[in-house]
Amino acid sequence: MLRNSLPKIVTSVPGPKATEIIERRAKAMPGAIKCGYPLVIERGEGAMFEDVDGNVFLDWVGGVGVLNIGYTNSELVEAVKAQSEKYFHAMMNITTHEQYIKLAEVMNEIVPVKGNVKQTMFVNSGAEADENAVKIAKSFTKRPNIIVFNGAFHGRTQMTMAMTGKKAYALGMGPFPDGIHRVEFPNLYRAPKGMSEDDAIAYYVEKLEHAFIESAPADSVAAIVFEPVQGEGGFIPAPIEWVKAVRTICDKYGILMVTDEVQTGWGRSGRLFASEYFKEAGCAPDIMSTAKSIAGGMPLSAVTARKEIMDAVPVGTIGGTYCGNPVSCASALKVVEIMLRENYPARALEIGEKATRKFKSWADKYGVIGDVRGMGAMLGVEFVKNLETKEPYPELVNEIINAAVKKGLVLEAAGTYGNVIRFLCPLCVTDEQLEKGLEIYEESLKECLNK
Repeated sequence: MLRNSLPKIVTSVPGPKATEIIERRAKAMPGAIKCGYPLVIERGEGAMFEDVDGNVFLDWVGGVGVLNIGYTNSELVEAVKAQSEKYFHAMMNITTHEQYIKLAEVMNEIVPVKGNVKQTMFVNSGAEADENAVKIAKSFTKRPNIIVFNGAFHGRTQMTMAMTGKKAYALGMGPFPDGIHRVEFPNLYRAPKGMSEDDAIAYYVEKLEHAFIESAPADSVAAIVFEPVQGEGGFIPAPIEWVKAVRTICDKYGILMVTDEVQTGWGRSGRLFASEYFKEAGCAPDIMSTAKSIAGGMPLSAVTARKEIMDAVPVGTIGGTYCGNPVSCASALKVVEIMLRENYPARALEIGEKATRKFKSWADKYGVIGDVRGMGAMLGVEFVKNLETKEPYPELVNEIINAAVKKGLVLEAAGTYGNVIRFLCPLCVTDEQLEKGLEIYEESLKECLNK
């Protein structure tokens, strides 16, 4: 069974069939939708997929966090099939369908935002969820500005491109909406030299407060939006003491705290949502967006906030044709059921602990790993040319990724400098597959260092 298989390469990568399809891809679709991997999937199960030439790969990218529950799950297949046999589509502005209501009720129970009475709306992608979170915050506060952070990634709509820190994702796309103000994110590894962790957090908090002087007055700011762990920024976790300070600042000035859990959500962090850690520490967000693994690969995303906030939104300004599609909602309901029943957050902690131990042992051995960080099973390994200067080493990262895929392990880079390898292995991975992946990763690292 593919679900329990180990990586196996039987042809070149790409093989002849994959090569032919990749050539067709280049002719049929825009090159701007870039793919740096020589992979053409035929079928997938669990954390594994087989390509059209019979090569079997272990996927540690997981659709960039979409496949926490795996490529296929028999219960999700049945849930999707059952709903699709009733109806594919019902637009909530025209006719109410119960799947949307059921899922919203579940989300209102499990999402850790402030407030006892909550409401949830659904859209189709992470970018749509983030943009709607901003619209909701502006509606409630009646303020025009938002604060975002260096290293952030929030999407590719016009608003979320402006919110995103890495401008490679927005080349030639301006002008952008105004009212978006950027502040330094608390990257403790790259904090000013010589600072203790406490001093570094105080430094980043001061940077945020200073934005009210130089960027946007506090009483003009609707929301402070951040990822609990920055994804594209290099898998940088927000320190809990910094989050507490952000919550205090928001409360002081009437600003809404918004957590973007598009990638951190659905068991990945060791909680169902990373914001649960914040709630436990007394600094829950006001609004939370989520997507990626919410429906096991079906297009769906969500925004949840307390009813008081949602009630301020003018009729007609949120929603859309495909938002809360009934087939996607049916899949999401089954995802929640399975993740809670099988305790996916606990599995994420177990996977993360094993991987972290191994990554840190490599740091001791190879002299090119500057930092190992993350939350649960959302981990980043930052490669540097010099441990003292911390000069980024993107060339090595690219070499490792290219070497690993030829051995059957799919890895992906991240980070402002492209020098971080991210770990987003599906949480349904077997122990044997995890060990094999770590083995291939280290083999690839050694091979590239010995060139």
